[in-house]
Amino acid sequence: MAGHAESLQDAAHGGPRDGLVSFLPHRLNRDPVVVRGLTADELWVCAGLSAAAGFMAGLPLAWLTRSIAMVPTLIVLGIGVGVFVGGGLLRRYKRGRPDTWLYRQLQWRLALRYPALAAHVGGGQLITRSGWWSTRRLLTNRRSPAFRLIQRSSRGAA
Repeated sequence: MAGHAESLQDAAHGGPRDGLVSFLPHRLNRDPVVVRGLTADELWVCAGLSAAAGFMAGLPLAWLTRSIAMVPTLIVLGIGVGVFVGGGLLRRYKRGRPDTWLYRQLQWRLALRYPALAAHVGGGQLITRSGWWSTRRLLTNRRSPAFRLIQRSSRGAA
């Protein structure tokens, strides 16, 4: 009975009808923050790059110490430090910017530095031209119909 009374009250006040949601949460489509301000995709990239750095640092150290256990140890340490430091840095860079800023920034940099690679990561759709832009609204052609129309309207208004 209580559910029926609530639905009648919602219908009387212009609320949800037929089970429709009357509002959409603002952050419905955003990726959730997982760790230290990183989304899941950013966390995977940060962890992967940190693991690669730990692997590269672990190989010579394993050779020097003659212990193969140094490689996975430095991989784990690299991931921990990388997520901690990388999360803090990315959180500072992303503060106050749109959700897609980081991805567009990476696409733009790839499009500028590596044009052949840009087509594969969606950077071909970005505007990479720098210089002066013109709207081409200057009426330099006095024979154009638009110029004559403007001249007639300005003479009639004066």
